[in-house]
Amino acid sequence: MTLADPTGHDTGSRAAAAIPTVDAEEARRQNRARMERIARWALPLVMLLSSVWLWDRVVVWNEIPHFILPGPDRVWGSLTGDWPMLWDAALLTGKITLMALVLAVLGGAGLAILFNQSKILELSLYPYAVILQVTPVVSIAPLIFIYVDSKVAGMLLCAWLVAFFPVLSSTTLGLNSVDHNLRDLFRIYGASRWQKLWHLQLPSALPYFLGGLKIAGGLSLIGAVVAELVAGTGGVGAGLAARIQEAGYRLNIARMFAALSMIAAMGVLIFAALSLLSHLLLRKWHESALSRER
Repeated sequence: MTLADPTGHDTGSRAAAAIPTVDAEEARRQNRARMERIARWALPLVMLLSSVWLWDRVVVWNEIPHFILPGPDRVWGSLTGDWPMLWDAALLTGKITLMALVLAVLGGAGLAILFNQSKILELSLYPYAVILQVTPVVSIAPLIFIYVDSKVAGMLLCAWLVAFFPVLSSTTLGLNSVDHNLRDLFRIYGASRWQKLWHLQLPSALPYFLGGLKIAGGLSLIGAVVAELVAGTGGVGAGLAARIQEAGYRLNIARMFAALSMIAAMGVLIFAALSLLSHLLLRKWHESALSRER
């Protein structure tokens, strides 16, 4: 015996009819999610292969000399043939980049915490941090290399100057963006300044810090490359930017493209690693990393 609602319709029949509709909607949702996962990798790969093919065809169709625009085959040949030299250069550039990023994290986050704990310190020093950020590093780098004996130390300082401000500004914003209701709750329960910092402000500032860190990762690489160009290092111990300069002087455009592709790959790798770190730290609790049905 089935139940009927007050209007006389069979509720059991309606419920049975709704089940296929729900199953069909769930199947469509899963299929859409599967297609998105495939497209996330397939579409960039298709675009890359299409761009390389078009590049090769433009060179062949227009008979462009290789010392003006080399084809992808020449760039690949230079990348594989000059790999030992380019790899050593990439190691130096990567070392400068990672060291600058670590110093930017320590300096930027540490200074942001000090600013949060002392308003006088923030009012005194924050304007100078802004001045360093808005002043192009290209204009500062020659002075740095005059007063710093080691070129590696000078390049590290240039890269740090570019990278530390995003960490400082993002962390400062995060520490100052705590929900005022939670602040009041901690104050009601008599939490000390350090308890409030450790248990409330730092967790709230973590997404802001990670966002600034992803920006600083790319900027540290840019700072290292710019510093190498200004320093003009060559020969043994030269980074990728110096190899680009050297190849330009020799009209070895294929090697320039090969070194440039390594710099781009390094930047993508840094961004991917920092994005993965952000996802692992935020995936269980923050809205930006939680998976939601659409």
